[in-house]
Amino acid sequence: MDDFDLIVSSFKSSYGVSIYSKDFQSMTWTEFCSLLQGLGPDTPLARTVQIRLEDDKDVLKHFTSSQHKIRNRWRSRNVKKYTEADMERVLAEFQQAFSSM
Repeated sequence: MDDFDLIVSSFKSSYGVSIYSKDFQSMTWTEFCSLLQGLGPDTPLARTVQIRLEDDKDVLKHFTSSQHKIRNRWRSRNVKKYTEADMERVLAEFQQAFSSM
């Protein structure tokens, strides 16, 4: 999984839980999914997702070279895998998840 390190660090920073701990290993899939959806916008995973999905030209003007690299790598890798409708659906899901925080 490409984002595994982001998930590990996000869980540790948000919940203080190590993915390698006994507590985590006994966690159900449903609980893991709930915690993943509940990650805040200031976690490494959420920040990376926000960078990948950003389309506002004014925001993009202020991206660092590192942020552009993250976004461009993601877009070039996934450009043929997803339709515009798929992207809009996923974006709406992320927006709903972050707006409920």
